[in-house]
Amino acid sequence: MHATPTSADDIRTAVRDRYGAIATGCAPACCGSGAPAPADIGRALGYSEAELASLPEGANLGLGCGNPQAVAALRPGETVLDLGAGGGIDCFLAAQRVGVTGKVIGVDMTPDMLARAREAARSREVKNVEFRLGEIEALPVADGTVDVILSNCVVNLSPDKESVFREALRVLKPGGRLAISDVVLLEALPPALERDLAALTGCVAGAATVGTLESMLHAAGFESVQVVVNAASQEFIREWLPGAERYVASAAITATRPVGEVSCCTSTSTSMTGVEAPSVAPVAAAPEKRSCCAPTCCEPSAAAS
Repeated sequence: MHATPTSADDIRTAVRDRYGAIATGCAPACCGSGAPAPADIGRALGYSEAELASLPEGANLGLGCGNPQAVAALRPGETVLDLGAGGGIDCFLAAQRVGVTGKVIGVDMTPDMLARAREAARSREVKNVEFRLGEIEALPVADGTVDVILSNCVVNLSPDKESVFREALRVLKPGGRLAISDVVLLEALPPALERDLAALTGCVAGAATVGTLESMLHAAGFESVQVVVNAASQEFIREWLPGAERYVASAAITATRPVGEVSCCTSTSTSMTGVEAPSVAPVAAAPEKRSCCAPTCCEPSAAAS
């Protein structure tokens, strides 16, 4: 058992190393080890036979903890962003849904994953997908240019989830949608598991609770936040790391960027799991409208004196 790194940079390096090895075939292609074939995993995660059959070779690496397409309601002509695109499975499926008038951008911080995804796109001559190198805490995407954000079991790997959600809000158009699959923490991890590097890079030790995720999303400025836990995910999580299914589960996480001025200071919501997000007390109105995309948007110094 290797100890979990403590600094954000060390965590990103550990995650990049593991998924770089997966991309080049030097590590098991699953959030955990000892996994079945990628197609079998895809079916367990909720992808249809038709979806899996439509993918370019090598796009499905058996990664993920759900099917974000199922809650994204993608439409022709939309611009879609995939956070942590990996081999490109969700990008290629989204490209089919948005059609030739739409566009899909996949962002990944692992060069070997990008190389694999780009080769898959070339092999099928997919013209409406683009893969960019970058970190999901600092997206290489312009403000207000994206209709829908997808992600599949990636946010849990970030050491700075608050920045991930602030960046997601920044790049979304007003009314834009967040539709991700990720793991959530059901109960506190044992100290040994919490400190285990394999559990961190294997989508277990970095999970946050439902309430924490709801609070982060509201603080970033999102509304209509829902976190729906998938109890059936215990089956495939057990294959990642036996015993982990007691502590984490897959969930569908959806939210919307407000159409009007973003405000992170008055939101509260109850998820489908019945866990209520903490409310945040409102502050006095600022002398002029301002976005709540910044970490200090709700600090007293931002309010009128």
